Parts: sequence; C-alpha cells; structure tokens
Amino acid sequence: MAAAGTDRLTQETGMQTGVIYVATGEDYLDLARASAESLRQTNPGLPADLFTDLPDAAGLEMFDRVHRITQPHDRSKLDCLPLTRFDRTLFLDADTLVLRPLGDLFDVLDRFEMAIAHDVRRASALVQEGLRHKTPYAVPQLNSGVLLYRRSDAMLAFLREWVARFHAEPQVDRDQVILKDLLWESDLRFWVLPPEFNLRRVTKLDAWEPLDVMPTILHSHRLLDHLRVPGADRVRTLAQVVRLERLALEQEWAAVGGRPPDWDV
Repeated sequence: MAAAGTDRLTQETGMQTGVIYVATGEDYLDLARASAESLRQTNPGLPADLFTDLPDAAGLEMFDRVHRITQPHDRSKLDCLPLTRFDRTLFLDADTLVLRPLGDLFDVLDRFEMAIAHDVRRASALVQEGLRHKTPYAVPQLNSGVLLYRRSDAMLAFLREWVARFHAEPQVDRDQVILKDLLWESDLRFWVLPPEFNLRRVTKLDAWEPLDVMPTILHSHRLLDHLRVPGADRVRTLAQVVRLERLALEQEWAAVGGRPPDWDV
C-alpha cells in the first residue's frame, strides 16, 4: 500500500515520488538503515533509495535501489542529490526518524521547486555565516538534512551549482554556508517548511498544544551520540531524544548564567 498522498500523485500525474539517503562508512550506513526502517513503518509503499560507498553491505534489503558512491567525502550528499531517479524527492540525513505518515508533503512541490526548514541556532555566528553575502538576521542558514525537491531543469541546475561551489571552496566544510549564498542570489521558488518536518529542538514538544503541529520527521544529533561521545548509549527513539535534550537545555542555560531577565515571565 502506498503512503497517503504518494499514490494519488503517481496515479493522477504520473510523477514518481520517493526518499533518498546518502551514507558513507558503516556507522552512518547503520543510522540510515534505522531511519529507513522508521520510514517503512510509517509510510509503507513509499520507495527509498540509498547512495553509499558500501553497496554490498548486509541489511540493505529495505532500500528499493542501492547506488554506489565511488569517491566518498564528508558531503557526498551534494554529489548525489542531482542523481535522484524520482520526479519528487525527499532527502533525509541518516540521523533522522520518520514519526508519522508524510501525508501530502510532496504536494508542496506543486508550487515550489524546493522546501527546506530553518536551522535552529539562528543567534549563532555559525548559522548566520555566509561566504559571499551578509544577510539580515532574519535570513539564517537553512538546514539541508531534510530537503524536499523536484527534478526540474531549474532545480537540477541549482543543485549542480551548489556542489560545484562547495568543491571550489576547500576552506568551507559546511554545505549550508554555500546554500545560504545561493538562495540569497537565486530566483528559485522555495518554501520554508514548518519545524515539525525537521524537528531539531524537541523540547518544543513541551510547549506545543494538541492542535499546533503534527511532529513528522525527527532530525537529531542525539542519534549520533554513540559515535561522538565515549561510552554513550545508542539512541533509537523520540522518547530517548526528548529526555537527553531536556537535560542538555538545562545545562546550556546554566553554562551562560541562566535565562536573561527579559525572558522571565
């Protein structure tokens, strides 16, 4: 059975929709497997492809097609995004979990070439950084870990320019810096997704009311903790992420001396 919305698109328009993952190295491949499993559970029938430098690894049966990456690097996803076989593609980083059916998410591409969410640390110099342009505070970087796009001439040209500029700037190690510049310069029609489609700050769940949102895609570095923090347990669920993020939130405010006075209510 196809996911809600996906079957309608295929039948009525002939457009093929699907998800792609890019994972280099066994550690990230393991994370991609877990994310793809969550996708299968919540969106049965939605195709999912994998780009990897380990195409013969075990446990890849959940992917519809596996494509070999011959020259892997830390931002191999930029090379792979233009290679999608789908007319409408949702790219997901490996450190994601799909929490519910995607519904009519792909319908955003009826109007826009691309959809993407803001990065969350907008007050940081890191997320305000651009290479060629200084933009207003209200134009921060966008987080490329969840990226919805269509395979049009305009979008493919944009993706190719993104990867070309990234490879031409060896001092830049974050693809969002180049992306911010490109979007500032471009006439590409894109939509900024609401945060529930790229849920980074899960402590928002403590404030959201029942009719506010439907949390759909979790994207959390906590799913990487076992790779980055010695002795850290493998995090596999939203509940585990929420517990760790609540603790981290308290620690971050304590480290800067508490919340500022104008935040007191």
